[in-house]
Amino acid sequence: MIQIDPSQVSTRKLHGMMLGAVGPRPIAFASTIDTEGNPNLSPFSFFNVFSANPPILIFSPARRVRDNTAKHTLNNALATKEVVINIVSYDIVQQMSLSSTEYAEGVNEFEKSGLSMVPSKKVKPFRVGESPVQFECKINEVLSMGEEGGAGNLIICEVLMMHVKENVLNADGAIDQHKIDQVARMGGNWYTRANQGMFEVPKPLQKLGIGIDALPKEIKNSTVFTGNDLGKLANVEKMPKNATAKAFVNKNSDIRDKIQDANLIEIHKFAKQYLEINEVDTAWNILAAIQY
Repeated sequence: MIQIDPSQVSTRKLHGMMLGAVGPRPIAFASTIDTEGNPNLSPFSFFNVFSANPPILIFSPARRVRDNTAKHTLNNALATKEVVINIVSYDIVQQMSLSSTEYAEGVNEFEKSGLSMVPSKKVKPFRVGESPVQFECKINEVLSMGEEGGAGNLIICEVLMMHVKENVLNADGAIDQHKIDQVARMGGNWYTRANQGMFEVPKPLQKLGIGIDALPKEIKNSTVFTGNDLGKLANVEKMPKNATAKAFVNKNSDIRDKIQDANLIEIHKFAKQYLEINEVDTAWNILAAIQY
């Protein structure tokens, strides 16, 4: 058995080992606003429930390991003392992952991730309309664990209002653990789907994904693609150019023959097959070969 003395290893290595060892971790999909009213949305896997009377949730936006900067969620929490914690189901896991891209301050991650902003009843931050359970909270206290990169900040939240979608309830009115279909974080790129098992979600680009708001309307409004499909397509720096995509298709006769006489719906279904096996580049070339 190896031994690790936290004082003798880098924060990055220790962070990775701890996250690989402690899991699965539930995800707090936290919605906040800044003092100017700009929405912010970001996921955090240092999260759990700690009390029912009063109802208390705690999550922790850690200071960034690489440069010791604070996340927008932490700044907003300190400034406004309000947050909505949205539970993440499998249906929105790719959009949730996309929202963790570090967009500039003031950029609306709801728009980038294609998720719905729903007004809250008791607090100012918006709820995620697609989330199966949403907690409107006031922030009672923020406890700093340190000032260096990797230090956590415990945001102690008191639940003021809880919203539960009826389609995740059983006949007795309790939350059905199969219907809610929650996901949780593991180490690296790994997640677990509570009612099935582990799966992998590639980390968002270190650079900025274009976001769902930048997708062509024919793709964004397609009846074929799910939110997870759109999340994968939006996590690229740029869409391939039409000429480049056509050259790719022409070099691959199986793909060329499949789409040359197909209608838009059929092409979207064909591209979706590649998204399902995480061949996003191929899916994009199929889609970009069409002149929208």
